[in-house]
Amino acid sequence: MDERAALALLERELEAVGDDAAVVDDLVITTDMLHERTDFPPGTTRYTAGWRAVAASLSDVAAMGADATATVAAYAAPEFDREELLAFVRGASDVCERVDAEYVGGDLDGHEEFTVTTTAVGRTDDPVPRSGAQPGNLVCVTGTVGRSAAAIELFERGDDGRDGDADSRGESSGDSGRRRPAGDSESSGDTRTALERANELFRFEPRVAAGRTLAPHATAMMDSSDGLARSLHQLAEASDCGFSVESERLPIADALCDVADGEELLDLATTFGEEFELVVTLPEAALETVRTEIDVDLSVVGSVTPAEDGITLDGETLADRGYTHGN
Repeated sequence: MDERAALALLERELEAVGDDAAVVDDLVITTDMLHERTDFPPGTTRYTAGWRAVAASLSDVAAMGADATATVAAYAAPEFDREELLAFVRGASDVCERVDAEYVGGDLDGHEEFTVTTTAVGRTDDPVPRSGAQPGNLVCVTGTVGRSAAAIELFERGDDGRDGDADSRGESSGDSGRRRPAGDSESSGDTRTALERANELFRFEPRVAAGRTLAPHATAMMDSSDGLARSLHQLAEASDCGFSVESERLPIADALCDVADGEELLDLATTFGEEFELVVTLPEAALETVRTEIDVDLSVVGSVTPAEDGITLDGETLADRGYTHGN
C-alpha cells in the first residue's frame, strides 16, 4: 500500500482527514515526516534540511488560508553533531521568521537514518478546503513550478563544477514567474557551485501571506507538494469538477529551463512534486483584486470545468502522476 492508498483508507475512518491540515475550532494543525534517503539528496546542508522540513508544514498552514503561529520538529539521527544540529535549528528558525511564526523546539532521538518530523500550528476563522471549486472559476498557481526538479538535477551534479547556467536573480523566494527558453540564462557570471545553487532552490518560501490574501476569495486551495498534475486531480476529486490547463500559461521556473527543455521540461514542471506553491481556484471577478493585494506572482493556468470533461492539458488528458511516498 502506497501513501495515496493509505490516505484513502484513513479518510474512510476519520472524518477530519482530507485537506492539507486539520482544523479544530480556529486552530489549524499539520504534521510532516521527511527522511534522508527520500527527501534530502546528498549535498543537502542541515541548514537547508531544517528550513525545508519546517517549511513543508508551514505550507500546509498556508494552503488553509491561516496565519502561522508556531512549529516544532523531532530530529532523529545516528549521532548528534554539534554544528549540524545548530545549523538545522537556524534553518528552522529562519523560515519561521520569514512568515511571522516561531520555532519553539521539539524532540531528539537516535535513529539509523536522519529523519525529521515537523508540526505546524496556525489560526483561521474561515479555512479554505479543497472541496469548493466551481465550473467557471479560474485555476491559479503562486510563484513558479519546477524549482525542486531543477534542484535535484543540481544535487546530482554535485560539486563537479560551477553552476554557470543557473539563474541567480533571488529565486530563494520565487523567480520572475515567467517562462523563458531553455538555455536563455542571464547569469553566466554566477560562480556558485551546483550544490550551493541546489540548496538555495530547496529553501522555498512558504506562501503563508499569499494564502491569507487568497482565503477570502478562494473557492478551493491546496499546496502542490505532490506536483501540479496530482494537485489538480486531488482538487477535482474533492470538488467533483474538472480542469482545463494550458501549458503556455504555466509559470515554469527559470532554473528548470536551464536544465531541461522540450517534453521533459513540461513533464517535470507538472509532475515532479515537492513544489509547495499554492494551487487555488477563484471566481474570475476576484482576480484583479487579489493581484493588487498578493505578495507573489499569481498565474492563471486554466479554468474549472464540469467533472465529465476530466482534467486536460492543452486539450489532452492530464494523467494523475506526481510524488508518492512508499511507491
